[in-house]
Amino acid sequence: MSEKTNVLFIISDQQRYDHMSCSGNKILRTPNLDRLSREGVHFTNAFCTNPMCMPNRATLLTGLYPNVHGVRSNGMILSSDVPTITQTLAKSGWQTVAFGKLHHQFNVAPYKAGYKSTEHFHDWVFPKKGVYPVRENFPIPYYGYQEVEMALGHGACLCGHYLDWLEERSPELASKMRERWKSTDNFFSVFTEHEIPVELYSSAYVVERTIAFLERHANGDYGEKPFYIHCGFPDPHQPVWPPGKYKTMYNPEDIELPKSFKNLDNLRNHPYLAPYINVMPGAMLRETTEEEARLFIAYTYGIVSLIDESVGQILLALEKLGHADNTIVVYTSDHGDLMGDQGMLFKGPSTYMGVLHIPMIWRVPGIVNPGTTDALMSSIDYPKTILNLLGIKEKQQPPDMQGYDITPILREPENSKIKLRDCCLIEEDEEIGPLNVRLRHLITKNHKLTIYEGIKDFGDLFDRKNDPNELHNLWFDPDYNNIRFFLVNRLLQECLKTQTRYPKRIAGT
Repeated sequence: MSEKTNVLFIISDQQRYDHMSCSGNKILRTPNLDRLSREGVHFTNAFCTNPMCMPNRATLLTGLYPNVHGVRSNGMILSSDVPTITQTLAKSGWQTVAFGKLHHQFNVAPYKAGYKSTEHFHDWVFPKKGVYPVRENFPIPYYGYQEVEMALGHGACLCGHYLDWLEERSPELASKMRERWKSTDNFFSVFTEHEIPVELYSSAYVVERTIAFLERHANGDYGEKPFYIHCGFPDPHQPVWPPGKYKTMYNPEDIELPKSFKNLDNLRNHPYLAPYINVMPGAMLRETTEEEARLFIAYTYGIVSLIDESVGQILLALEKLGHADNTIVVYTSDHGDLMGDQGMLFKGPSTYMGVLHIPMIWRVPGIVNPGTTDALMSSIDYPKTILNLLGIKEKQQPPDMQGYDITPILREPENSKIKLRDCCLIEEDEEIGPLNVRLRHLITKNHKLTIYEGIKDFGDLFDRKNDPNELHNLWFDPDYNNIRFFLVNRLLQECLKTQTRYPKRIAGT
């Protein structure tokens, strides 16, 4: 492809794969994502590299597994010493910009005083001696982004540059936003009520700032430089409370709960996961009720429909401004949500597909065969693929990137003879609050295996084809002994292959 090709990378937060109508959802309506899917390549077997925000977002920026880039869990900072694809692109002549959520540094209070974060909520919301610690001192470039207009948080609990934008338009709503930040319970809750209209909600901010950049670029403000846009929507991550018409767009009574919803009693006997149910009810493995789950899913559908409408506005601007024929568009999410699976909400240390399976749609100019593929893909494949599509020579790319270049699949999405991956490895180290756990997942076309640190002679093994609802753990099934042995060995080999090789050797024999 031409080295002048642009990139529009759109990422939602905590959106399941099946939360698009193009992925088979019979209730949720996502016409703009459906169109993108028809015009591009839709991956039905795409998975995160880590089912938490910060680790997987760092992987998408670096092309490294979490054990290599160092952000193993939320609450860590991506080191400025780790090379990023945006640094590479900036050096190669691209204008690199970010609008909305990034989440490359921690956002809640550190365990020990003295640690600083550019994305710490309170440093954006509450001034110290009349000065905001971050707002006036935001570092640019930021991980290779030459422009950043950030929205920190979720739902009705947001700050960053978005709060300044909101304050200009509605000081009253901005004041209420600051009040909500006085209790982090608002941030970690299932629902947080607010009065923000659609036109002042965070999605409107992301759309406005993204289109404003596209207009500046079309006007020649950046000369002949191509662009790389990170467009990050803070939703549908909880707390959910859709603005305007999106709040009543879907009726909770129409929501069909997962077939595994009543499986929580079995989970309470799980030798590894049982102790972590409701340990952090605001963020992980949260037990729920039928009424709450239906409302949560209905509200989430409303938010996803709002995101879909927002994506449609951006794609329309891309077309009107003459960028569509020379811009790669990618839509994905950082991870999913349990959304009633096994009777729980949110995420956390678990084996279940709803958290691991993500949307992944690519529209690439010059790829003349749109289609749907069931080829395995991982988030870690994005960085290497995008740099290769943009013509960045390997010696100019960040060193030691660990993903696959999926270009052959993009060229022939329905050619089953193309086999780049036979499995996806997912790392999961949770080091948040009372959690200090380590899991490893291996996903193949037919099976999913999870192994837990410290638990001998036990794991979770599911048949993806015959048990999509993950109701029957086959670990002890004698008919699956050979499959279990093969998958455990395959997982070990993947862990060995992807284990960090840093620091580098610096001496001879």
